[in-house]
Amino acid sequence: MTWINAVVQGLFLGGLYALFACGLSLIFGVMRIINLAHGDLAVAGAFLIWTINSQFGLNPFVALLPALPIMLVVGYVLHRTVLARSLRGGALIPLLTTFGLSIVIQNALLQGYSPDVRSLGAAAGDWTTGSWRLTDQLSVPYIGVCTLAVACLVLGGLQLLLRRTAFGREMRATAQDADTAALVGIPAASIYARATAIAVGTATLAGAFLAVHSTFDASSGPTQLIFAFEAVIIGGIGSLWGTLAGGVVLGVAQTVGAAIDPQYSILAGHLVFLIVLAGPRGRSLITRSAPA
Repeated sequence: MTWINAVVQGLFLGGLYALFACGLSLIFGVMRIINLAHGDLAVAGAFLIWTINSQFGLNPFVALLPALPIMLVVGYVLHRTVLARSLRGGALIPLLTTFGLSIVIQNALLQGYSPDVRSLGAAAGDWTTGSWRLTDQLSVPYIGVCTLAVACLVLGGLQLLLRRTAFGREMRATAQDADTAALVGIPAASIYARATAIAVGTATLAGAFLAVHSTFDASSGPTQLIFAFEAVIIGGIGSLWGTLAGGVVLGVAQTVGAAIDPQYSILAGHLVFLIVLAGPRGRSLITRSAPA
């Protein structure tokens, strides 16, 4: 029963990782860049929600309502002012740009909020620590079910957006060939900016669940970026449902590793990532990424 419980908890943890990874996957799928500041943007969203909660006493998920549009605008402006220029410089410049942006965000958060660790679990209510106890050794946490359900809804909504809407078709056309899409009147710059806004919005949502689920500080971004990146690679780059599967695999690997020995929790997830990267999927990724 201990192993079953570990798998169940890993399933819910995987939902959190999938939330972090979906924006990263979207940005890579549309613009073919890896946003190294993605984790820091999620943490910035968590701090924004914490600020609204502190100032107005709102439940974190109620505070998320004004925080989301603010971060959507931040994402849109971020692309228009920073990323758009870097995209013209080749594949390496956006990577360096987002790395620099990550450092700037971390230092800004350190200056504004100090290195103190924070959490919004208590502010969200008792339900965040409650669970359905099925047996003496198996329980299903409320927050875990909520996180996984939101992850499925977000990924499903993005999938519908891409497949069923005019904007989604424009995004797919731009991702396929931005120059050809421009010939039929699709503005690549506008598509990229809106895709970045959506990615930052989903990162903020993930940051809210991180703040409720665990603790965070100004330096938490890189850790969340690593988990998001691993989920994307395990599930397959460009696949939203694959991102969910990758997050679940990563979460289960960590909780099963922790059941063996608490020291193996993070290591087990990294090992699964390396196994996938060393397999056919990893080799094909390296081949596609290699310069012509």
